[in-house]
This record gives sequence, structure tokens and C-alpha cells, in this order.
Amino acid sequence: MSPGPRDAAAAGVAPPAIEPRRFRNVLGQFCTGITVIAAFGPGGAPVGFACQSFAAVSLDPPLVLFCPVRDSSTWAAIEESGLFCVNILAEEQREVCARFGSREPHRFASIAWHTSARGLPLLDDALATLECSVASVADGGDHHIVVGRVLELSEPAASGRPLLYYRGRYTALGPVATSAPSWRTDLEHFLDTTTFDLWL
Repeated sequence: MSPGPRDAAAAGVAPPAIEPRRFRNVLGQFCTGITVIAAFGPGGAPVGFACQSFAAVSLDPPLVLFCPVRDSSTWAAIEESGLFCVNILAEEQREVCARFGSREPHRFASIAWHTSARGLPLLDDALATLECSVASVADGGDHHIVVGRVLELSEPAASGRPLLYYRGRYTALGPVATSAPSWRTDLEHFLDTTTFDLWL
């Protein structure tokens, strides 16, 4: 019987090498939304970057996470401020995404945004926004794993679709069905009557 991964780790055996391009191609099969993580930098100017690696962590307390590149100067400015906002991009915001994913130093120029009551830069046309404080930062290889405590939520947009990324390119949801599928009622009943601990 061959040793399992834990046995190999205990014996000091290195895990098999994963070729980066293959790893990227496999992860590309996972469709993600796109966000802009933003804050005000030390000089008072807004800073932000496009981010796919965003996820919910906990409902109680309300926690989210995102993963900036280790050498990101934008992340360094956000970390120093201790606060950040998450702007969930809409399908029509491809140009916004491209701008915040570029090396353009003044990414908020010509972008519609406003300052929230908590003092964070929110994009006007985002589907939703979350305002957070930095709760913890952990090592994530060539990235950091940043956990944020949610302090404020916007009301979700009444309409609109998210900007999605799949297999290295933007994509979109399919056409909206004119009537709910048969499984929809059962799913909604399940979500309404199932307690969170059953998902763990």
C-alpha cells in the first residue's frame, strides 16, 4: 500500500511539482466574479485593484477574504489604512475592470465613484459594495490571504448581472428563463428552512 499525502509529508518527502501553466489552465475552469478592492492611500488619493480571488468566509461574524499579490504596492497602501471596500463589478464594467487591472497609476480618473460615510471609495455602478476592516493577514505563497470584517453593506442592485471571468476571458450568464425551472421552488424551500450549521 502506497503512503498517503500525510505520510509523505511526515517523512519529509516533497510533493510533486505542479507546472504553473497547467495549474492556471485547470483553475481557469472555475468561473469567478470580479471585484475591485479599494481604499484611500496614505496621501489621501483613492487606490484599488481588480481582484478575482474574493470569497465569503463566515456569516457570524461577517467575514470575507481576498488574496493580493505579495509585492502589490496597492495592497501595501490598503493594509496601512486598515480599511477597504469590495466593489462587485457588473457585466457592463469590463473597461473598469481592465483599468483597475492595469499599471495605470491614476485608476480612479474618469471613473464614477463617491466616498462613503465610512470614508471609503465606492464605485457608482457596482452591483453591490461591502466596507470592511482588515481582520488578519496570512501567508498564501506568492499572495497574501486577507480576511476582512464586514462593517457595512450596500443594497444590492435591483437589476444587472455580474462581470464573470472564465478560461482566461470575460463571459456572461446565459439568457434569463421566462419561467422558473421546476427545481427552483424546492431549492428556495431548502435554503429558507436549512440552518447554516448543516452546511458545515
